[in-house]
Amino acid sequence: MAGFPIPSRRILLLSGLLLWLGAQPHGVGRVAAGESDWPQFLGPKRNGVYEGPAISGSWPASGPPVLWRKPVGEGFSGAVVQAGRLVLFHRLESRERVECLAAETGRPLWRYDYPTDYRDDFGFDGGPRATPSVWEGKVYTFGAQGVLHCLELDSGRKIWSLKTHQKFGVRKGFFGAACSPLVEDGRLFLNVGGRDRAGLVAFDARTGRVLWTVTDDEASYSSPAMATLGGRRQVLFFTRAGLVSVDPESGKVLFRFRWRARSRASVNAATPLAAGPFVFLSASYRTGAVQLKVTGSELETVWTSDESLSNHYSTSVIRGDHLFGFHGRQEYGQSLRCVALQTGRVLWSRDGFGAGTLSLAGDRLVVLKENGELLLVGAAPQAFRLIAKARILAPTVRAYPALADGRLFVRNRKELVAVDLQPGR
Repeated sequence: MAGFPIPSRRILLLSGLLLWLGAQPHGVGRVAAGESDWPQFLGPKRNGVYEGPAISGSWPASGPPVLWRKPVGEGFSGAVVQAGRLVLFHRLESRERVECLAAETGRPLWRYDYPTDYRDDFGFDGGPRATPSVWEGKVYTFGAQGVLHCLELDSGRKIWSLKTHQKFGVRKGFFGAACSPLVEDGRLFLNVGGRDRAGLVAFDARTGRVLWTVTDDEASYSSPAMATLGGRRQVLFFTRAGLVSVDPESGKVLFRFRWRARSRASVNAATPLAAGPFVFLSASYRTGAVQLKVTGSELETVWTSDESLSNHYSTSVIRGDHLFGFHGRQEYGQSLRCVALQTGRVLWSRDGFGAGTLSLAGDRLVVLKENGELLLVGAAPQAFRLIAKARILAPTVRAYPALADGRLFVRNRKELVAVDLQPGR
């Protein structure tokens, strides 16, 4: 037979493919999110849990290795990572910008921006608050003025956009739109806070078409989460008024539970956490925490307390039978706590700890404080145990980090930094 034998052709083709992949950003070619990705707010399952390769239990006195740094603009929107690409949403001067970078190196791949004149009532920060979501090769962003975008992950090309505040008559809030989009099975869910029963809205994720609207609840700063309760898939919204469970297909309200402070100025911010038949809610402003048991459309209050785990803006994490999270108002100096999930009993508390966010990686908490300190803390109920500590950014750090493939991506209002937490890479 003339030419190369078939086995040699296969070898050449495979070699060429490997060379091509080596020239691309790490992970290009994967379609679905893997266990090492962080494609949305609070990670793959929107519960703050990292399931990728094990992270190190220690690092040098100088801190974990810094892979790269990049200047950024305003905002509290966290980075997301999928298929070797990092997506950042921030504001530079009078434009909200979506940027895509190679996660390993920080090399720019594309950017997309559009005009904004948003300012909050306190002159606090003009940037976006909501973290992007990545689903089936598309990036979804929700700007501070309620502009919803769908872009191609590969190129940054706009697929569709919608000015939700104009369409649904949303009143300007204290600090702008902050709900991170949730996408599942081709539907995108948002706590928009519109009028005429447009408090909660579902969109066709591919086209932007409105699928359903329900409730008159005003928007909170909390992002929705999906849960299976009683064998039924449902989307949980923590609105300004409280918890609302909705059937994702029909928009039918399955149950409601009022949970908010009496103060008009108070706004719920933490994401609801579901574990088995239970849902955990927490808010500040003398509201506190509540553990609910869901049986069909019936709710039972298991425990409630304002002294256990009052989350101001940071969502807690669950490991086994224990909750770990920040207790108290951000401006008063928060405590880091471990609480028994089924009773609300405080098992340990590190008082005067300061504000921050946390994620769960195996048996460790990855804690990022507002002052730019990164800590590894044992996720165990016996006592607070500090494993490692390093300052990786200047204050003030409020955006949630992304933890993907053993790398942590953290930003403040001026800089984005990538650090390596995986041993022996």
